[in-house]
Formats: sequence, C-alpha cells, structure tokens
Amino acid sequence: MTATQDSTVLSSLYQRSVADYWNTEQNPVNLRLGEVDGIYHHHYGIGEVDWTVLDGPAETRDERVIKELHRLESAQTDFLMSRLGPLEPHHRVMDAGSGRGGSSIVANLRFGCHVDGVSISESQVAFANEQARKRGVADKVRFHFRNMLDTGFESGTFQAIWNNESTMYVELSLLFAEHARLLSRGGRYVCITGCYNDAYGLPSRAISQINAHYICDIHPRSTYFKEMAANRLVPISVVDLTPATIPYWELRARTALATGIEQPFLDAYKNGSFQYLLIAADRA
Repeated sequence: MTATQDSTVLSSLYQRSVADYWNTEQNPVNLRLGEVDGIYHHHYGIGEVDWTVLDGPAETRDERVIKELHRLESAQTDFLMSRLGPLEPHHRVMDAGSGRGGSSIVANLRFGCHVDGVSISESQVAFANEQARKRGVADKVRFHFRNMLDTGFESGTFQAIWNNESTMYVELSLLFAEHARLLSRGGRYVCITGCYNDAYGLPSRAISQINAHYICDIHPRSTYFKEMAANRLVPISVVDLTPATIPYWELRARTALATGIEQPFLDAYKNGSFQYLLIAADRA
C-alpha cells in the first residue's frame, strides 16, 4: 500500500490513530476466543452465563471460560443476523468495520450470500481474508482496506449492511449517508452499538474511560435516530440489549482475560447512563 493509496483510505489523523491501534492489537480476549472455532468476532456477548465454568479443575478453568465467552459473542452475532431480513445466496451484503471477519463469515454460512467486509486496519483485512481462504469461501467473502465513510462501491449494491460495534469510530451523518447510497431500496441496515443515554445528560465518567480505552467517541442515543431520519433509514426495530450483555461483562471481569475496562462498562450499564442497542432500519 503506497502513501498515496493510504491517504485515500485514512483521511484524518484520528483515523490513522484508530488504524494504528487495530493494526497492532493482539488482545487475548479477541484472539483466544476466536481460536475456539476459527471465527474471530471482536465484539461483546449477550445471554445468560453458565456460571459452572468457574467450577471444576483450576488447570482447565481458562479454557472453559474462553468457550463460554465465545458462546456469548456468537449469540450476539446470531441475534444481529436474525434482523438482516430474508437474504438469498445471490444477495450481496456489507460488514462495515469488519474487524477480523467473524460476522462476515457467519453471514455467509447462514445465508450463502456474497459478503464484502471493509476496515481501515490493513492487518485485520489480511487476517480476515486468510480466514475466508482457509474456510474455502474466499470466492464469496472478501475483505477490503477501505473506509466505511467512502467505500467506493457502486450505489444500490447491497441488500443489507451492518455495523457491529463500529459506529463509535465515525461521524454518524457521514456513515448513514454512505449506507443509504449503498443500500438498494428496501434494503436493511442493522447496527449493534453502545450509546450514551442523553436523557441522563452528558457522558458519564465511565463512558469517558471507555472512549479513552478504545480511542473512540461514543454517540448519544438520539443522534442515531436523528441521522437515520436525515438519510432515509427508517427504524423498524429497536432492542435494548443492555440487560442481556451485563452477564457477559460480569463473567469477563472475573477472568484472566480481563483488560481493566470491565468495571466502567458495568458501572455505566447498571446506572443507566450507557445502553447497548440493536437498531434495524429499512432504506426508504
């Protein structure tokens, strides 16, 4: 990748800093969970925890916990996939902010459709393309070093687009304008995201800690709906997943995989200043 090509993808110093972070990220909470079945998610989990994983022989405790955390993240992906609408093998869909490719692989396995993942992390794009090659689906699942705010794909190309915990890295007005351009009429957009509850005022201290940890900027809940309305994305479903994600964080906080950010997440979720939402919308 030449400097000129790089500048067309990473259009600001902030985007470069985010790309640098994810290009060098080797966090065991992402990598060891993905090693369970070769699907690397890079997001959080939902559902009730099987707390018996903390019991039993100490020497196999980490292995049991890793499998349980991965089960919860896989449940989150399955829930998102269930909201993408009736997809067929001939459809083309896009994973915006695709990370190491887990959600894209799952979409192809579930629907047989063509998937384009986009990320500003070159190392993650390379990793995800290698995973698609290993699974024998590289003809249908491709990952691109592109900016989700300006993908370069043709208008009306996609039947569905999703962001799985990646909207906090971009301006929503620009993101939703690009998604509206890319979606076919009646196409489906889904995001799962953490957002701060602006009914409580400005972001809480815990949210500021999360922003600093991930070099992101968590948006207020109201901005999602404001910018969707401005870009012909009509919400059809909003699901508050906050209660469903708290058990995941409680388990993660008690493991060797904890990164130190677990308590701010738990504090913000439990005091109501932070929410974990799924929003599904159709392109009008």
